[in-house]
Amino acid sequence: MSIRVMVVDDHPIWREGVARDLAERGLDVVATAPDAPAAVRIATAVRPDVILMDLNLGVTSGVDAIAAIGQQSPDSRVLVLSASGEHADVLEAVKAGALGYLVKSAGVDELLEAIRRTADGVAVFTPGLAGLVLGEYRRLADAPRPADGAPAVPALTDRETEVLRLVAKGMTAKQIAAKLVVSHRTVESHVQNTLRKLQLHNRSQLVRYAIEQGLAD
Repeated sequence: MSIRVMVVDDHPIWREGVARDLAERGLDVVATAPDAPAAVRIATAVRPDVILMDLNLGVTSGVDAIAAIGQQSPDSRVLVLSASGEHADVLEAVKAGALGYLVKSAGVDELLEAIRRTADGVAVFTPGLAGLVLGEYRRLADAPRPADGAPAVPALTDRETEVLRLVAKGMTAKQIAAKLVVSHRTVESHVQNTLRKLQLHNRSQLVRYAIEQGLAD
């Protein structure tokens, strides 16, 4: 089944060029958008599998669009493709809900593979950036937390916790299903139940939660 992709970039030549390259290589480019409001509106209507998102989109940033899409089209996975490799931009995008982050110097083959992995729910980063994100999550996990008045952690079943650990390892739903000898649909059901219980919107937020709770290696 072809991966349904949406390309968001404020530069029309770049946007249409990337869309054309992806379509020529067999991906189903279902939409493009020139700015953040259009990206949120179209993503909500079209529900693409993967949204290729620039961050520099004018008045409303790509980070704001990522957060809004996470709420309105939670099944769409965002892969940032940006000219910026600044650490602050990477961390803001991931905290907003992006599953991966590539800089625009990436080649077409690298981009195609990143889109395929993103569609499978695997976090993909330009080399050097994955360690940055993991380090920030671990820093947050090690930060002192208030003992009084802290909200209770929602109760997950043993199987939901097991699936959460495997999601945090970067395993796809198919890989988890094979490991646990259950159906792909069962794994997705556990993931959706966990998202609902934790009031999260996407898998990247699940990974962050798992790290903060000490569930990830």
